[in-house]
Amino acid sequence: MALRLLRVSVRAPIRSHQPMLQTLFVKDFAIVGEAEIGFAQGLTVITGETGAGKSLLVDCLLLLSGQRTDAGVVRHGCERAELIAEFDLADAPAASAWLREEAFDDDDACTLRRVIRAEGASRAWINGRPATLAQMQALAERLIEIHGQHEHQALLEKRHQLALLDAFGGHAALLQPLATLAERWRALDARVRALHGEHDHAERIALLAHQVEELDRHALEPAEIAALDERYKRLSNVGQLIQGTHALAELFDGDGEFTLLRLTHRAQSELARLAHSDPQLAAIGEVLAAASAQLDEANAALTCYRDALDLDPDKLAEAEAQIGKLHELSRKHRRPVTELKSHAQTLRDELDSLRGAGETLVKLERERGGVAVDYSKAAAALSVARQSAAARLSSGVGALMAELGMSGGSFQAAIEPNEKNTPDAHGNERVEFLVAANPGQPARALRKVASGGELSRIGLAIEVAALGREDASADAVATMVFDEVDTGIGGAVAEVVGQKLRRLGKHRQVLCVTHLAQVAAQGHQHLRMAKSHDDKTTHTRVESLDGNARRDEIARMLGGIEITQATLAHAASMLKSVKP
Repeated sequence: MALRLLRVSVRAPIRSHQPMLQTLFVKDFAIVGEAEIGFAQGLTVITGETGAGKSLLVDCLLLLSGQRTDAGVVRHGCERAELIAEFDLADAPAASAWLREEAFDDDDACTLRRVIRAEGASRAWINGRPATLAQMQALAERLIEIHGQHEHQALLEKRHQLALLDAFGGHAALLQPLATLAERWRALDARVRALHGEHDHAERIALLAHQVEELDRHALEPAEIAALDERYKRLSNVGQLIQGTHALAELFDGDGEFTLLRLTHRAQSELARLAHSDPQLAAIGEVLAAASAQLDEANAALTCYRDALDLDPDKLAEAEAQIGKLHELSRKHRRPVTELKSHAQTLRDELDSLRGAGETLVKLERERGGVAVDYSKAAAALSVARQSAAARLSSGVGALMAELGMSGGSFQAAIEPNEKNTPDAHGNERVEFLVAANPGQPARALRKVASGGELSRIGLAIEVAALGREDASADAVATMVFDEVDTGIGGAVAEVVGQKLRRLGKHRQVLCVTHLAQVAAQGHQHLRMAKSHDDKTTHTRVESLDGNARRDEIARMLGGIEITQATLAHAASMLKSVKP
C-alpha cells in the first residue's frame, strides 16, 4: 500500500511567540510515498479511520528527535526513507543558544533531517550539517515534547516523577548549584578517604625516597648528557687521536725538508725577491703572509691539543659507568635519559605530598565540611520549593481528575527523604506520585494502578497540570504532540479532555492524534488521514477540513453504520458549542 499525502497549509488565528513546527516532509517512510504537511499554532487534531496512518506522523517526529530505528521503517522496494522537519526559532533563546554553542546556527531557522537506508544505516543533519543522534535528541528536547503510551510508562518511574515536579516548580536555578556542590563534595571525599589510609603509604614513601635519591645522584640535564657523550667519544678514541695529531704535527713543522711551514716561508722569500721587479706581486705576498700566520696558529693549537691528550683508562671506565647507569635508570623508570631529571622532580612532589598528608588531610576535611554546609543550605532551599510545588501539583491534578470523570479520587505528590546520607545532585528527597481513583480507596503508588484507562486519564491530568500551566515559563517547549492519550475514555469526560487540549493550544502548538469526536471538535485546525483505492494500490492523503467537511468527519467519528441527519446535526452542534 502506498501513502500519498498532499501539502496542507493552515493558518492559525492565534499569535505565537514560541518556536513552532512549520512543515514536515516525509518520503518512502513505512507506507508513506511522499508527503509535505504544513502546521500552525493552536490545537491541530489528526483523525482518520483505523489503518489510515495517523500515528505515522508521530513516529516521524520521534525519529527526528533522535530515537533509534531499523531498516524496517523504509518503504518496501525503496532504497531509503527521508524525514525533514522545519521549525521557526523566533523568540526561542534556549534552542537558539544550543545551536550557537554546537555551531549549527543559521539565523532563526532550524531544519532537522534524517535518512534511514534499507541496509540499516542512518544519518542525521541539523541545518544541513552532519549531526549525531545525541545532538538531535538534545536539540529536540528544546523544540518538541511527544506524549503517548511510552511516556505514560515513563511516568511510573520515581526519577521521572521528580524531574516532572522540578520542571513544574521551575527549580532549574536551584538544581544547578546543588549538582555542582555535590560533585565537588564527592571529589574532596575521595581524596580524604585516600589520605586516611585506605592503603599503606609507608612502602610507597620508602620507594619514592630511594628513587629520588638515586635520580638526584645520577640524572643529568640534557646539556650535561650531551657533554658526557662527547667526553666518552673522545676518551674511547684517545689512542687514535694521539697518533693522528702527531702525524699532523710532522706535516706542519717536522724534520723533513718539505713541511708546510718551511714551504710557506720559502714561497714568501721568493715572492719578496720577485716583487722588486714587479710591485704587483706584493699583494700576493700579503695573502701568503696571512696564510703563513694562520698555519703557525693552527700548528700551535694542534700542539696544545696533543699535549692535553691523556690515555687514561680510569677516566674512560668512569664515563662508561656513568652512561650505563643512565640507561639503567631509563629502563627502570621507562623514560628517555633526557627526561630523568624532570621525572625526579615529579617523584619528589609526590613524596612531599605523602609526607605532608597530615596537613593536607586537615585542609581537605575542612574544605569538605564547608562544601557540605553550602550543600545543606542549597538543598534546604530546594526542599522548601519542592514542598510548595508538590502541594500545587497535587491540588491541580486532583481538580483535573474530578473533571476527567474520577470524582472523589485524589492525587498526591508525596515527598520522601533520600535514602543516601551524602550530598546528592538531585537533593535530599525523592517523589512518589500517589493516587486514589475512587472515593474511599487508599492512595497507592501510581506504578501500582492496574487500570490502563485510569492511568491514561491520570497521566493526561498530570501532563495538563505540569506542562500546560498558563503561567508556564516563556522558554518552555511550545510544540506538544499527544498520540491517542484519550484512549479508554468517552462521553462527557472526552469533551473535557478536548477542552483541556484546546486550552493548551492557546499557549502552545498542540498536535493530537485522536479517535474521539469530542476531542476532534475542540481543534483549532482539523487534518484527516483518508484512504482511497484503485485497481492496484491504496492511496492515503491528508486533508484540511473545515465547514461541512469537518462536520461530516465528526459525524463519522460519532459512529453508526449510516450517518443520519440527526448524527450530522449532533456533529454540527458539537462544533458550534466549542468555546473560542
